[in-house]
Amino acid sequence: MSNAVPARPASTILLLRDGPGGLEVFMVVRHHQIDFASGALVFPGGRVEAADAVLAGGDPNLAFRVAAIRETWEECGILLAAPGTPPPAEGDFATMLLDRGMVPDCDCLAHFAHWITPVPVPKRFDTHFFLAAAPADQDAVHDGHEAVDSVWIRPADALAEAIAGTKKVVFPTRMNLTKLARSNTVAEAFAAARARPVVTVQPIQRDTPEGRYLRIPIEADYDGEEFLAGDPPSM
Repeated sequence: MSNAVPARPASTILLLRDGPGGLEVFMVVRHHQIDFASGALVFPGGRVEAADAVLAGGDPNLAFRVAAIRETWEECGILLAAPGTPPPAEGDFATMLLDRGMVPDCDCLAHFAHWITPVPVPKRFDTHFFLAAAPADQDAVHDGHEAVDSVWIRPADALAEAIAGTKKVVFPTRMNLTKLARSNTVAEAFAAARARPVVTVQPIQRDTPEGRYLRIPIEADYDGEEFLAGDPPSM
């Protein structure tokens, strides 16, 4: 434990909309040259930056929400903000907010999950997952740099593609798609997220001849406590 690589604070956004066939989530395909989850179908997200903490007024918990909103703007072109005067902070996101007289709309997010990468993994993240409803007057797009493709997809369809091997989906993404698939609408997803406490998940891995198994808390509500990872555990 003492030699574990520190987990970097990070945020992930599950951007939702009601589609003709039910609930859809916006996902991007990571660039193949990126060393983390390359080529995988993932939710947009990234590390919490110093400017996020400034915009959060120094609140470390609120900084995760600010980071989720910033990543939504950077990776999806969607701005989740409300009128207000942000504190002075560095970076393009902070400058844009100041120019528009806007502040991050942290209240529009619902806390969905909290995952910490297993200790043996050399690149670790302490990641909070948040739900957000896509504004009807904004279009989500991928940035063309870290993400090379994007899709609105039903959670069950994304899981089916992972099972079929047509899309690479890492373990935490797969588990959170499974939980999200229980809801049929954006309203249902938000109600479910707000009705249950978020239990931190730090998988414990066990290697067997059949593959790597990951054990997670049963209280985290993923319909089980040990799963075949399918991919190296990462986020």
